Amino acid sequence: MEKIIIIGAGPAGISAALYAARANMDPLVINNGIGALEKAEKIENYYGMEHPVSGKELFETGLAQAKALGVRILEAQVLGIGGFDTFTVKTTAGDFDTISVILATGSKRKAPAIPGIKELEGRGVSYCAVCDAFFYRGKDVAVLGNSDFALHEAEELAPMAGSVTIYTDGKEPEFSRKSSFAVNTMKIQSVEGDEKVSGLRLISQSETDAKSDTDGEKNFQLLPEGKEAEMEASELHNPESPVRDSTETFVPADGVFVALGTAGSAEMARQMGAALTEKGNIKVNEKMESTIPGLFAAGDCTGGLLQVAKAVYDGAQAGLSANQYVRNRQKK
Repeated sequence: MEKIIIIGAGPAGISAALYAARANMDPLVINNGIGALEKAEKIENYYGMEHPVSGKELFETGLAQAKALGVRILEAQVLGIGGFDTFTVKTTAGDFDTISVILATGSKRKAPAIPGIKELEGRGVSYCAVCDAFFYRGKDVAVLGNSDFALHEAEELAPMAGSVTIYTDGKEPEFSRKSSFAVNTMKIQSVEGDEKVSGLRLISQSETDAKSDTDGEKNFQLLPEGKEAEMEASELHNPESPVRDSTETFVPADGVFVALGTAGSAEMARQMGAALTEKGNIKVNEKMESTIPGLFAAGDCTGGLLQVAKAVYDGAQAGLSANQYVRNRQKK
């Protein structure tokens, strides 16, 4: 049984780990993917920096500092968190039981840029299989994603739904284990529906070779239907490259569950029943405690100023609070 598991290895997560390690809590940090800090080109407004550094450099310095204190860093995707009195963190590297959890994976993810997703949120579009699977008993549902997180969400839906299909939106599946679900790799053009989701409109592309005439002034491209499309030679990127012909397909679905990339802090908190703010951030008090005992959150996932300095403070406070929570539990 772990004492403290910290999900996220950015400034909030590492700050929490430093305070937990110094309190002899032997924390486990799960690096759940590339965060906002690593993507930052340059940081020059943080205390103690004489010269600007890249976000990646600051991130790696933080990891090195934590490892120097003996903090364990696990590279894995977090699929979900279960339990209430104590917790089980499900990852691609196995399941881990723990007394407390600190969520520090950054701000909530944006909805994918697919027409209909944003408009139909709460009316057939969901971001939480555990929360909403019950409402789709016996119905046909779609899971949007191509990673283990999508596979996990499909498994949560399977006992309730009539059918579950994973749609990768044109990407290759990146599952670390075999999927028992139907997987569709066609590009998603839109999510359809008026009052609620009615299905997905998919688009496929077939390729044919381009043909050029002898004088180079015109190019004729043979489409699958046998029709010729005439274009000016100057308009073609490469006359010898394949021509793409799009075909639309409508697939009925009663619900769409978005599970892109890895699970974010807000999604995991919501799955556990923790309260969120009106803006979708994790609701915490001044001690970084969520509405669930033993579950803490720090950094961008709690809203407010999205800066490294704020994330470091949040992490320190969350680490101190988690330390005290574990001590109190151990006394019982």
